[in-house]
Amino acid sequence: MNKIRKGDQVIVLTGRDKGRRGTVLSRVDEERLLVEGVNVVKKHVKPNPMKGVTGGVVDKTLSIHQSNVAIFNPATGKADRVGIKLFTDSEKKSKKTVERGTRVFRSSGEEIKV
Repeated sequence: MNKIRKGDQVIVLTGRDKGRRGTVLSRVDEERLLVEGVNVVKKHVKPNPMKGVTGGVVDKTLSIHQSNVAIFNPATGKADRVGIKLFTDSEKKSKKTVERGTRVFRSSGEEIKV
C-alpha cells in the first residue's frame, strides 16, 4: 500500500521548492511523484510541423522523489507522517474490501480522506 497517493496534498521537505505545497498529479513509478507546481523547469522545444508543435520555451513539471515530500495535515497546518491502521475481521467483511487497512495521520490518528 502506497502511503502517498494521487490526489493527496503534500508539502516539499527538501530541495529548491522546500515549503511549497501541491497536489499529487500521478505516480511515475514506485518511488517518484508528479506534484502540481513543484519542480517546474524550462524546456527548450524545437518546432515540429509534422506533429503541429511550435518551438519555444515550455514549462515542464518533472517528478520528485517521494522521500522529499510529506503529506499535509490540514488540522495542524504542518507536514505529517502516514501510518496504516489495520482492519479487524468484522470490518473487512462489512466493507467488502481487499485492502488490509486504512491510512491515518501519525500525530492525531485520524483517517486521511482523499
